[in-house]
Amino acid sequence: MDDDRIATLARARGIGERYLDFRGEPRIVSLSTRLAILRAMGVDSRHAAEALGAGEAAADRPEQRSPNVSRCHEPAAIAAGARLWGVAIQLYSLRSGTNWGVGDFGDLARLACKAASAGAHFIGLNPLHAGFAADPAQCSPYSPSSRHFLNVLYIDVESVADLQSCPEAQQRIAAAAFQQELGRLRALGLVDYTGAAALKFEILRLLHQRFRSEELARRTPRGLGFEAFLAERGAVLRRHAVFEALDAVMRQRHDAQGGWLTWPAEYRDPDGPAVRAFAASSEQQVEFHAWLQWIAESQLASVARIAGGAGMEIGLYGDYAVGANPGGSEAWSDQQAHCLGASIGAPPDRLALKGQDWGLLPPDPRAMVLDECRGFGLLMSENMRHYGALRIDHVMALYRLWWVPHGLPSSDGGYVHYPIGPLFQAVARESQRAACLIIGENLGTVPDEVVRAMADYNVYGYQVLFFERSRDRFIRPEEWRREALASVSTHDLPTLRAWWEASDIELRASLGLYPEGLDLGELATARQHDRELLVEAMAEAGVRPRWPVDHFEPDFAAAVHAFLASTASALVAVQAEDLLGMVEPVNVPGTSSEYPNWRRKLSADIDEILSGESARPIVETMQRLRPAWA
Repeated sequence: MDDDRIATLARARGIGERYLDFRGEPRIVSLSTRLAILRAMGVDSRHAAEALGAGEAAADRPEQRSPNVSRCHEPAAIAAGARLWGVAIQLYSLRSGTNWGVGDFGDLARLACKAASAGAHFIGLNPLHAGFAADPAQCSPYSPSSRHFLNVLYIDVESVADLQSCPEAQQRIAAAAFQQELGRLRALGLVDYTGAAALKFEILRLLHQRFRSEELARRTPRGLGFEAFLAERGAVLRRHAVFEALDAVMRQRHDAQGGWLTWPAEYRDPDGPAVRAFAASSEQQVEFHAWLQWIAESQLASVARIAGGAGMEIGLYGDYAVGANPGGSEAWSDQQAHCLGASIGAPPDRLALKGQDWGLLPPDPRAMVLDECRGFGLLMSENMRHYGALRIDHVMALYRLWWVPHGLPSSDGGYVHYPIGPLFQAVARESQRAACLIIGENLGTVPDEVVRAMADYNVYGYQVLFFERSRDRFIRPEEWRREALASVSTHDLPTLRAWWEASDIELRASLGLYPEGLDLGELATARQHDRELLVEAMAEAGVRPRWPVDHFEPDFAAAVHAFLASTASALVAVQAEDLLGMVEPVNVPGTSSEYPNWRRKLSADIDEILSGESARPIVETMQRLRPAWA
């Protein structure tokens, strides 16, 4: 294709020609990058007319949006002036004497009751999307197999009703070797996903066999309940269950460790004869994976009821990941909705000068337009089923995503635009149906179009203390936005203690994440200046911690949270790690095997999260400054 044709086709398919980088400087997206993105979309000169036919709809100019927008739900308590707080956790990280080495829905129910009694009105969660049952070590909640379903490793096995009438499973659990392994898994500082999955699936398979013979065969109320679940979730659940069963076989027989993209060709088509034959011959295994989803869904629904019954205004605050793993169930089940020739990420910024490639599949904007965003609306509906609030990871994805064509470095990617109006409308529509507050994660560079859409559709934003700066000062509490969730940190950032002690600088240096030749002394000096600015802002707000503070102390942590609680933001989330005074981060962006991302457990049992020595001053501060009603 000649240059003019490339430019015309790229423009028609919503590929940006230029953008502002993190310094605010204009950048041109090269023609070669635009051509690579077009090819990733499956567009070439033979498809020119089709590409041009998609036209402006892919970019959906902001002025084309209806002025009468159907706005996202806002809880009555917040609308009436309540300023609420809650606890943010990574579910897998919870410790207890009853879980099987990974936090589960039973732990979550206990924590919800404890948090509610302490005055908290929500529990913030990591994405609970389905992982790979055949490869539980793929543990990133932000690279799931499918966002339609749940991670079955969170099932509380001992709460499954079938266990009470399954002697074989009871005897297996009571065995000395089994109990020894449970003790090992619970004692570890890092989650052993493979070990936990082995124990859980061994028992769950026995319970499923019992369920088939005693509940399904006799068509008991529980058996009929499962049948109703199958009918409700339909073909989407069927395909996911087939994928899970097939994935296990493919990994064992063909060493296909990369998911469906590495399967023999005849199994890559979910509607093909090979897949149909497999499903017919493996009906019990397929049913097992559907049954696991029913159990997980039932337990999560129970936790949501418990949280509401305990008096929480919001209850569970879920998280929707920006994309799915290219080798997983979601991509295999709906290949027409994705573009397999690229991944999504981020352009270069201050923390990642080479850009970022998240390894997630980009959705096809043209498919969204042709589908009238119904597929996206279904995902939204399924992710709001049991939540009083939902976080949309990287909310800018409703307007544009940074595509990195395969074979190019992240820095050579480009932005592709999406139908912002219909996507926000879908979010608002499902939000009203589910009575679910929407919080868009809007950290980083946020285009004006997204800022306006969030305001128009009543999508709350994020405000993180570390970033809330205006020139050379932290912004005052009254300057924080009301329609926001405020927090000290996030799962991708240092804990409060690590930030204060600057141990995060040492950690990143040890992991080789800083450019060669960077003066670490300058970073330490800058951090000292940041600490002084924070203390000044706290003092101006009437919060006066003892200064200088040479090391982290619970009283100082409480003072920082008092500053946070005094902000205008309607919601405040307290990280569980900060309640416990922890140093180690949840996740270090830019690393994989160098750091145990998404595996680190909390340093204390559930009972200490809100009542331990470090937690008490923070909880008392929240109770004093964030009562349920203003």
